[in-house]
Amino acid sequence: MDTFRKLVKTDCDEILRRFRSTESVRFEIFSKIWREMKFSQIFYGTVRHEKREFSRLILDTAYSFLLPPFSFQIRVGGLYLLYSLYRCQTASPPEEIRLSLKDWEDVKKFEKDAVDAKHFDVIYILQQLMFLKAFIFTAMPTLLTFHKKRKMEKDPLYEEFMERASRPQELINIERVEELSNVHSLYEKLKTSASLTSGDAASSLNLIHKDLVSKLQTTVVDFYKWQQKKVKTCEEDDSGEGTSSQQECSKRAMHLALIKSKAYGEAAETSKSRRHRQVEVNFTSSEAGPSEPSGHSRTNKPSLKSRTKKNVHISGDLGKEATLINRLTTVDFTPEEITKKKEKLGQKKKRKK
Repeated sequence: MDTFRKLVKTDCDEILRRFRSTESVRFEIFSKIWREMKFSQIFYGTVRHEKREFSRLILDTAYSFLLPPFSFQIRVGGLYLLYSLYRCQTASPPEEIRLSLKDWEDVKKFEKDAVDAKHFDVIYILQQLMFLKAFIFTAMPTLLTFHKKRKMEKDPLYEEFMERASRPQELINIERVEELSNVHSLYEKLKTSASLTSGDAASSLNLIHKDLVSKLQTTVVDFYKWQQKKVKTCEEDDSGEGTSSQQECSKRAMHLALIKSKAYGEAAETSKSRRHRQVEVNFTSSEAGPSEPSGHSRTNKPSLKSRTKKNVHISGDLGKEATLINRLTTVDFTPEEITKKKEKLGQKKKRKK
């Protein structure tokens, strides 16, 4: 099933990219895109024993889009995708959606944001999944198995799906602004009371800026405006200057290729396992003229048979007898044939004498 993981991920990315381009969070628009892409056919073609495993794979892939750090619209699209896949799966009984306990807080916060924004279709789909008992609460988001790879391949996260940085806006909310203003007014009162007792306001008591709350509010608003302008300029650059960005990428790739060719073109350093070996110098090369290029030539040693022939010399009848004994040992003869051979050999020796 690992071969299908990337294909399922690309299909989910494509439907969520189309949903994001609509700039809406309505289930009606998502279902229209679902029908146009014929996304329910993703379960077709699976063998009977692979239906449950494939449903597990595709539900885990869609579940990842329901959680941070994705934007609110992508998380809504992930919820709609999860609900549609759960209802269209071919496994019977249907495969449940694994929801880990550490992710439950994020889901409840997501539901609260939908209630505050009055996105009732989001709340309805989430409650419908709870009513169908589609979630199974687990300790871990994925199944733990033995012989698993230590370094799992992480799927690339698209920046367009990510939620923009909104920490300053979250930090300076209405409740904290009111609390800051109360603390600031209390500090000013204490400072004035201390200055009345001492006669004049000491410079060491000026530990805070005046109009701190208003300055913080204006700073956060300026940051938000700058963020919106930056997003618009990036979109315009991507749409209008596509060719120039491609040229810059090609130049950068050529530059990297040039650096690599220079780096790999240099002489390779000898490995540590060969540094203890002494370099053999050929002193006869300068006298005898240019020698052939030295390579890893393998010297073929003579065989054992050729070495014995060269070193051992057997004379006369002993050699013939040795060859005959060798033949007798190599060829399978009967005992009678062996005795006849020996008698013939003895008669020949007597005749020669």
